[in-house]
Amino acid sequence: MLSTGLPQGAVPKLERPGPLRDRVYEALLELITTRALQPGQHLVESELAGHLGVSRQPVREALQRLNTEGWVDLRPAQGAFVHEPTEQEADQLLTVRTLLEAEAARLAAANAGSAGITVLEELCAEGGKAVAADDVDVAVGMNARFHTKIMELAGNAVLAELAAQVDRRVRWYYTPVARQRGQQSWIEHRALIAAIADRDEQRATQLMREHTEHTRRSYHDRAKD
Repeated sequence: MLSTGLPQGAVPKLERPGPLRDRVYEALLELITTRALQPGQHLVESELAGHLGVSRQPVREALQRLNTEGWVDLRPAQGAFVHEPTEQEADQLLTVRTLLEAEAARLAAANAGSAGITVLEELCAEGGKAVAADDVDVAVGMNARFHTKIMELAGNAVLAELAAQVDRRVRWYYTPVARQRGQQSWIEHRALIAAIADRDEQRATQLMREHTEHTRRSYHDRAKD
């Protein structure tokens, strides 16, 4: 365990090319999204710079940007801390997610071809394997890819753009309940695939609404346990 609490191997390699501050920003955002950096964790510029192999300046710039976007809290005389989302924040975002994803499922049922259905089935199979292997990181990643694919099959660029704005926060909230949702989440995914393949827009909409609602409730329930 590193001094900032980062698991060994958790620090992503900085992708090239691109401005260094942007690459540092993406690396830190990924660490926050995957909860390698936990909500409430103190972020020390010098330590993060050392882990990423950069100077403190791009780290400082990245933290300021993350603060503006609500991922990091900058506290006077204390430093930077990973934001701790309130239950209200999570509820509002997951409610908006339900609206976007339900419409995406309806449009996917109307527009998806056999090739798209096959991709969904493959993603579902991989996600199920990850859950069986208790590989939470892969399961969360496959879940995100599954929902992104449905959004793609919907064929609405504006809807996809709006969904992309909340996608990372959805992953942030989904990670702590991924194990709790387990195989049930992928059972629900398989039912969604069937509705989309049958071009049943009404059922696809309803199943997606129920599916995302289960995740929203699971997130709130985890705080009670």
